[in-house]
Amino acid sequence: MKIAIDLRMLRHSGITSYLVNTVPYLIRDHPEAHFYLLGDPQQMAEHAWTRAENVTCIECIAPIYSLSEQWKVARRVPRECDLLWCPHYNIPLLYRGKLVVTLHDALHLAMPQFVGAGPHKRAYARIMFTALRRKASTIMCVSRFTAAELARCIPGPEAQLRVIYHGVSESWFHVEKGARPHERPYLLYVGNVKPHKNLRRLLNAFELVRDRIPHDLLIVGQREGFITPDEAVGAKALELGNRVHFTGHVDNATLQQCYAHADALVFPSLYEGFGLPPLEAMACGCPAAVSRAASLPEVCGDAALYFDPHNESDIAEKIERIVSDVELRSELVARGKERAHSFRWQDTAASVWNVIGWRA
Repeated sequence: MKIAIDLRMLRHSGITSYLVNTVPYLIRDHPEAHFYLLGDPQQMAEHAWTRAENVTCIECIAPIYSLSEQWKVARRVPRECDLLWCPHYNIPLLYRGKLVVTLHDALHLAMPQFVGAGPHKRAYARIMFTALRRKASTIMCVSRFTAAELARCIPGPEAQLRVIYHGVSESWFHVEKGARPHERPYLLYVGNVKPHKNLRRLLNAFELVRDRIPHDLLIVGQREGFITPDEAVGAKALELGNRVHFTGHVDNATLQQCYAHADALVFPSLYEGFGLPPLEAMACGCPAAVSRAASLPEVCGDAALYFDPHNESDIAEKIERIVSDVELRSELVARGKERAHSFRWQDTAASVWNVIGWRA
């Protein structure tokens, strides 16, 4: 059994986490299979699992969403491979073999205004998603919500879709508190500043409640370099002065400490294909207040405090409640730990193998 995997997105935010937490399990648990990993040799060399005996690394450097990826990826897949697994919807249209794809969200189709999608980009997204429906033997969707969004935007056979959730790494359940990442009590937001993350409304809600709570707002995640940043976020943060703090991107060890010391995670996103930060918070014992939107109720179940992400007053009310109600916080921490335990990367990898191992 010979399987090719497109690893060109090894440094691409959430997809990176997905790849580095699933592919190693596949390689380790299935020595009878041989894996051909396509990507940047330097990036792949950073991971020990790419040097396993049942792995061959193949140089394939092509920017995502580019014309060059269309012919380079298809050309670099060895002829003897039984299947190509792509972890994103930017599939090689010229590839004629069996194809399995992971779909993390349908944001480009469902809410193109949030991704700066002009006419050309919208046309590209529709072409690629339509081709995805036509060419893939199986599309692994990261939530029922994402599967439903794809079916709504690009109808096709239901049997083609398979829901396989993301997971939480074991280390997140055993975080020992170290030095505080911030001196004052704080609320935590984890994510970027794209408009669909709804950080603008969170800042407005925080402004409503800041005089009634002692907390600062700690914002962890990439702030610069986006095509569609929410420009109002920076302006509002300046208005709030030293009550709002941006850390930029941090490593996992630092992020775990941010969760462990936070009084609550507040996650106001309008659109998520899955939504990993609330589960990470729960695993670390941090109560979560999240949007009642998109995939978040499906993922968080009864282990989060929900608010209307379009209603700043409701967000403010839930912030005040989660930091002041000790009994609620204890209940959310207990439920959160249990909920997070039901999402494990080894289970994700096993489910992925049930698709690609059977299809190959």
